[in-house]
Amino acid sequence: MTPTRLLLATTALSLMASASTAMAQDLYIHGGTIYTGDAAAPTAQAVVVRNGRIEHVGAAMADIGDMPQIDLAGATLFPGFTDGHAHLDGIGWRELTLNLEGSASVVDAMSKLTAWAQAHPQGVIVGRGWIETRWPESANGARFLTAADLDAAAPGRLVILERADGHALTASTPALAAAGIDATTQAPSGGEIALGADGQPTGFIVDAAMALVAPLMPTSDPAATRAAYQAGFRVEAAYGWTGVHFMSAPFADIPLLEQMAEAGEAPLRVYNAITPDGAEALFASGPRSVADGRVITRAVKLYADGALGSRGAALFEPYSDAPHTRGLMQTTEAEIEPIYEQALRSGIQVATHAIGDRGNSEVLHWYEKAMADVPAADRKIAQPRWRIEHAQILRPAEEPLFRGMGVIASMQPSHAIGDLHFAPARLGDARLDGAYAWESLVDLGVVVVGGSDAPVERGDPLIEFYAAVARRDLDGFQGPDWRPNEAVSRETALKMFTSAPAYASFREDELGTIAVGKRADFTAFDIDLMTVPEAEIPKGHAVLTIVDGQVVYRRE
Repeated sequence: MTPTRLLLATTALSLMASASTAMAQDLYIHGGTIYTGDAAAPTAQAVVVRNGRIEHVGAAMADIGDMPQIDLAGATLFPGFTDGHAHLDGIGWRELTLNLEGSASVVDAMSKLTAWAQAHPQGVIVGRGWIETRWPESANGARFLTAADLDAAAPGRLVILERADGHALTASTPALAAAGIDATTQAPSGGEIALGADGQPTGFIVDAAMALVAPLMPTSDPAATRAAYQAGFRVEAAYGWTGVHFMSAPFADIPLLEQMAEAGEAPLRVYNAITPDGAEALFASGPRSVADGRVITRAVKLYADGALGSRGAALFEPYSDAPHTRGLMQTTEAEIEPIYEQALRSGIQVATHAIGDRGNSEVLHWYEKAMADVPAADRKIAQPRWRIEHAQILRPAEEPLFRGMGVIASMQPSHAIGDLHFAPARLGDARLDGAYAWESLVDLGVVVVGGSDAPVERGDPLIEFYAAVARRDLDGFQGPDWRPNEAVSRETALKMFTSAPAYASFREDELGTIAVGKRADFTAFDIDLMTVPEAEIPKGHAVLTIVDGQVVYRRE
């Protein structure tokens, strides 16, 4: 084993043993192309790290003394990639529960359920990841899973299977009964309980109504919750992410994440946007930071509408393939404006989920009103860097509002290459002009943050990068007029996953580029993202993930 390989192996093994501040170390990295993210000096031959900070970026050095070395051996180094929108708990739970990703049909999904039920004969069965859009059973219209499907596959069991987007689920008949859901149950505002022709619940439940079955979930088990976060960290580090913007972070879990960080069990940076139940407490305390900034909590995540796939995204006009609905708003101006105003006065960032054109329009105008009602002089932070999460379907005439208010568009490129198989049917052609409009927003000077929305999507940064620059699915399919002009350049895509998330988390002075004085966060891939053919990008792999100068993942 070479000294370099020994270094990588031993540091990876020691990852969970000491606190993050103690892990910062000295390194000399060379042997591959290094992209700095700095337009003035875009590439370098070598980087020197001392005490977890970058000391040198530039030419290779002839004499480095006894400093530990990492020879990239032809791999390509970038500033640390940050997942600008993900659900760390969900990523972990995906590893620990029934994973229905890639199920090719109802039959396929249900065969997986049957196998899981046989292997796990006790307890509630929880799963996630199914999506009906390419199933043969959906050839003549969306075919969502039903309670009858689940009952046949796992008779007598309490089963809850979330759709991939996390905005809908299907529950088995025993689960519906345990949750007290029957033909007389009224869905809460912003939710839907689907009924069949017989007037009985089909088992398919959308958005706010999902809370009715939440008490059946196993997430209240502290040991299981910790295990889920540990699994989430392992997955993200192996993909090459050095940080994650954790959207809808359960406020009750923040102390656990902070404890894990202090104990050296949080290998990545975590920037929390908490659930609304913790907003008042966060407004009172102000931003929270532990372990030298390893876990920061300074944002609140709110919801304006639902998701496009389950027809919960709020549209101005009816869905083209379901004229009876315009989607679901999850809140009102009267409910949300007081929260926005408190956030401005307390210095807490706001991140609001909005997918449909109406959902986005409402949020933009609510932001506008809140900022007018709380002028800059009365705010804790004059430029609050508020975000819209997804910003998926916009009316083009309203896109300049992002720039005018300094609103960040937090977008997930893989949504466009998955949704292209059903979004034209949901929206019709005209509304695609403002759909997944990355390049239009960038051209306006809007900060566009890239994320994965895992576990809604796989969570691989190479898939996200590919989606941003190719705007094609993983088979190379794009479809007729899927607005190819909205694809971005590779330079822009790199910013979306490096410097833009740094800015969006108020850390652009420390993160986002490889520059002297910044923290030593790096991601290395076995391909050169800036030069390989587009189709080769998602075939690559992360080979090295470094946070604060410490190797947290190495691909064998």
